[in-house]
Amino acid sequence: MSPPTLYVAITNHGFGHATRAASVANAVQQLCPDVLLILATTAPRWLLESYISGDFIHRPRTYDVGVIQADSLNMDLDATLSKLTEIRDRQDQIIASESEFLRTNQVDLVFADIPPLAAPIAHAAELPCWMMSNFGWDFIYRDWGEPFAEIVVWIEHCFGQCDRLFRLPLHESMAAFPKITDVGLTGGSPRFTDAELRDQFQLNRDPDQTILLTFGGLGLSTIPYHNLQAFPDWQFITFDRQAPELPNLVKIEDRGYRPVDFMPLCGRVISKPGFSTFSEALRLERPLVSLLRDGFAETPLLLNGLRKHGAHQIIPPTAFFDASWDFLYDTPSPPQSTQPLDRQGTEALAAAIVEQLNS
Repeated sequence: MSPPTLYVAITNHGFGHATRAASVANAVQQLCPDVLLILATTAPRWLLESYISGDFIHRPRTYDVGVIQADSLNMDLDATLSKLTEIRDRQDQIIASESEFLRTNQVDLVFADIPPLAAPIAHAAELPCWMMSNFGWDFIYRDWGEPFAEIVVWIEHCFGQCDRLFRLPLHESMAAFPKITDVGLTGGSPRFTDAELRDQFQLNRDPDQTILLTFGGLGLSTIPYHNLQAFPDWQFITFDRQAPELPNLVKIEDRGYRPVDFMPLCGRVISKPGFSTFSEALRLERPLVSLLRDGFAETPLLLNGLRKHGAHQIIPPTAFFDASWDFLYDTPSPPQSTQPLDRQGTEALAAAIVEQLNS
């Protein structure tokens, strides 16, 4: 009897979708060690390996584009629309090719975060398709007006074929999906002790004076690192390989480490609005400093959720790029709600998937 096979299709947009989907895939593998994991994404293998402890098949495929961006804050809408139109016009070819792959490899379940074509591909192979997200791409593109209207209709049609959506916190209504199950926060858990990291990277400052800078897979090209000179007694941690050499800046270049591994050591995490970073920080109860981000419909959902559920500072880009980071002297605001978010989304999703694979 062949092992159960899970095919995970991941949106090709930054690193956030890949890391949260990989965290679920890893939890599935822990519950069902003989599962065969196939990850269909152009996210780099090293990123997936940093979240998945066991073996998996990496199948680089492009079923959607998300948003084409120069960095974590600047979007190219024209290029995004052009690429989306190209994918839509090639959908019959894409569906035929990949559904044949699913049949040939005896896949049992398609799990997607959250390329719309995953559902038609699964159904062409006579397989169920489950998805997870806190937003649909129809929600993002609808906000950009008439040029994206046809794409929105196409995406809604695809999402309408999804058999089950696991809706994450900080979400929009996701009304295009016929069957919705709400789950908790997803993400990875730290894999090293505080003592191990302190010893390895000489992290000897008080957590209140230890700051993690993380801006997702696309990063930022203009982080004003010169501002760190005003905080000589503080420690800053970055995964930016292009960062300058500074006495109070620790550069993490080993890809075996992840931002979530360092969060417990940090008094604050500075980031842009992004579900995966927010989710991992909220799971670990780490205060977040978030830049505002215009033009992306998910941003108000994330920032309102952060205000409600996490210790936070929300700053305009000018306070980050043009000022001297005086916001670090301010105390983060406490969460507005005393109602905690469910932090067990990864575990709940993995359990549901394993039950389906074994049925």
